[in-house]
Amino acid sequence: MQPLEFNTYDFRFRETDGKVSIFDEIRRKFIILTPEEWVRQHVVQYFLKEKNYPKSLINVEKLLKINGLTKRYDVVVFNPDGSIFILVECKAPEVKVSQATFDQIARYNLTMKAQYLMVTNGRNHYFCQMDFINEKYNFLHELPGYKALNPEP
Repeated sequence: MQPLEFNTYDFRFRETDGKVSIFDEIRRKFIILTPEEWVRQHVVQYFLKEKNYPKSLINVEKLLKINGLTKRYDVVVFNPDGSIFILVECKAPEVKVSQATFDQIARYNLTMKAQYLMVTNGRNHYFCQMDFINEKYNFLHELPGYKALNPEP
């Protein structure tokens, strides 16, 4: 797989029937390695290693219902109270991050109500903080780390 605009992380791989899989620490199983999964696994490691979120607050690829349709989010980081802190949309590296990508995550967030959004194709990362009062998102240079959820007294 191609290098991405993340730090370098150690991943576990295996090959079965000619297909390469990558171990997902959150789901605790091997997942077929697609370009989008490569980006998703880098995002997970980014939250674990760079932002210091515990595994227990991270969730990967779960179904959600939006206007009666079943959709699947890529990565979510929860607040300790169970509400959603960060919602992430991952695209394969060759997929251009476009307005349609932001529209997709915004639709998901109408239901999920995350405080922060991340959109990435592994090469370009976009971080936003939600402004629910004015119904818009504000772009940021980076996302808050775990200490933002757990400030020390």
